[in-house]
Formats: sequence, structure tokens, C-alpha cells
Amino acid sequence: MTSTGAGLRAQIRTRDGWAVQHAVLTVTDMTGAQVLREAADEEGAVRSAQPLAPGPYTVIVTAVGYAPAAATAIVTASGRMDVGSVVLARQGGAELPPPGAWTIDPMHSTVAAVAQHLGISSVHGRFTEFSGRIEIAEDLAASRVEADIKAASIDTGNGMRDGHLRSEDFLNVEEYPELTYRSSGLTPAGPDRWTVHGELSLHGVVRPVDLDLSYLGTGPDPWGGVRAAFRATAELRREDFKMNYNQVVAAGIAAIGTTLRVELDIQAVQGESLPMG
Repeated sequence: MTSTGAGLRAQIRTRDGWAVQHAVLTVTDMTGAQVLREAADEEGAVRSAQPLAPGPYTVIVTAVGYAPAAATAIVTASGRMDVGSVVLARQGGAELPPPGAWTIDPMHSTVAAVAQHLGISSVHGRFTEFSGRIEIAEDLAASRVEADIKAASIDTGNGMRDGHLRSEDFLNVEEYPELTYRSSGLTPAGPDRWTVHGELSLHGVVRPVDLDLSYLGTGPDPWGGVRAAFRATAELRREDFKMNYNQVVAAGIAAIGTTLRVELDIQAVQGESLPMG
């Protein structure tokens, strides 16, 4: 950042380069006495015209949800202190996209499930119609995820099998047309990984289901928006949702396994709605 004249200039950002809005920068002298305190604006910039005596100072930057950062800075003879860019790390080292609403883009996302078939191979399926929203909070633990999936949109690449999956033996889409997921909490599980706690409503049954979530990064898209990518997995037992159909073939092996592995590859667009086009 280039600045002229007396006063203080700084830019507060995350490791990904996002502005940390309303961070607080405090300046103390070498005795520990506070001489200046300023809040960052919506662009993460801190500006102050308050003159400071030349010499060394300690700069401390704090923000809700982030680990504090401290550094030594010098006020020049002209009365100017250029702190430059201060990078804040999420509390506990975990990074997520900037706080606010993110809308799941179904055209560039996949909601898939894998089940064992005849004990020797896997059946892969996906839901083609769904919507959802992610709310990233300043306090990461308060972030929320919600999704709605059309049960009848199941697609395994086999029309006869898909018809059976939509029947009363499995999804019973006539009576239960939607699957819903609502999160209730978020806890760190490692660098760039979290456990999302929530409830899944499936086949008329509501059960707690945890998602193992990984954040893959954020960047601009060709339509002028900003996108974040996530991958999440979970395991479900059909019996937990009263889907007890279990045809056994002559060899004594269940035709379809009782455990489903859910695999989610999600792109979310920053904002309350998806771009047109």
C-alpha cells in the first residue's frame, strides 16, 4: 500500500487474501501504553491521521474468530507508520471463505451415493435436482449448511433400477418427495477439515448425520462472481431410515449393501442467489 503524509496505514487480510472486516489495530509504545486504536473498514484497511512521535512501537491486530497478530513497526521522522499487510489466521489454524451467504450451484456440484452390489462391486448413483445454502459465520462454529434434494431425481444409469429405488422399497418418492439436511454445528477436524453436525430427513425419518468436510479453495468465476469449493462424505445405514428391503440372491449374498457412502462435491457462489445464465 502506498501512502503519503503523517499517520498510520495498514491492510488486514486472511491467508487467502480476503479482507478481515472490522478487525481492530492497537498501537502501544515501548512501555506498553496504548497510543492508538483503530478499526478496519469493510475493505480491511486501517487509516489514521493521528500523529505519533518517531520511534518503535508494537502493533497488535485482533478480530473475532482469528488468532491475534503482533509486530514491531517504526514511525519515521515524518510521523508516518506504514504497517503494510497484516495476515490473520483463523483461530485454531482453520481457514474458510469470507463470512456471509454462499449459494450452492447444482450445475457445478454433485450429490452422489455408492452402495455395494452383490458383495463384489459397487452401484454409483447421484441426485440431479437439489439446492442449498451455506452461511459462513465470523465464529466458525456458528456456520450453517442446509440442503434440499428431490428424491425422484435419483439416477444410477439404469432405468429399471432407478424405478425400483423410487418405489416404496427404498425412497418412496410419492410419500417422501424430498431429502433435507440441516446442520447444527461445526467443529475443526484438522487443517482445512471440519466435521459438520446436522440432521438428515430421509424416507420420513430424521437422524443425526455428520459430514466430513474439506475446503478446497476459493476463486473468481467467468461470470464475475466468487466461488468456493468443498468436498464432503458421510456413511448412512439404510436400516436407520427404515429402508429394509434386502433381497438375497441364491448364493446367500444381499443384492444391495446396507451401507451407503455419500459423496458431495460442492461449488458455492458468494451471495444470496446464483448468477443468471
